[in-house]
Amino acid sequence: MESKQILFPLFAMLLLVCVVAGTMLRRRVAFMKTNRMHPQKVATSAEMSAAISDSRASDNFRNLFEIPVLFYTIVIVIYVTKINAPLLLALAWGYVVARCFHSYFQCTSNVVMQRFYAFLTSCTILILMWVLTLVNLLIT
Repeated sequence: MESKQILFPLFAMLLLVCVVAGTMLRRRVAFMKTNRMHPQKVATSAEMSAAISDSRASDNFRNLFEIPVLFYTIVIVIYVTKINAPLLLALAWGYVVARCFHSYFQCTSNVVMQRFYAFLTSCTILILMWVLTLVNLLIT
């Protein structure tokens, strides 16, 4: 594995953030146009949640800046330390796939158990990535 390959899952996560942001924007603008709502009426998150009942995309957008920060961090650690482990690359892609499923479930049907399993899978993969990186650093 070339060291820069580990950066591609990071860029895929960035793409996911952009897709969810676009979805959130499209839904908010459509809602505000349909309801003839002035943007100033939803200037704060409290006003937004009171006015707009469908917060699936915005909730997911916020989620993408919580635990995934640990993913971005471990990818950079792997890249900077030049760890050459194809398993870590596979896990990074697995994490991205799990987060894509999580985003899909949350932004569409929002079935909690589907979302939970995707979340649990992504967290398990992330923990494995951290542990394997630590082991790799300790043995080299």
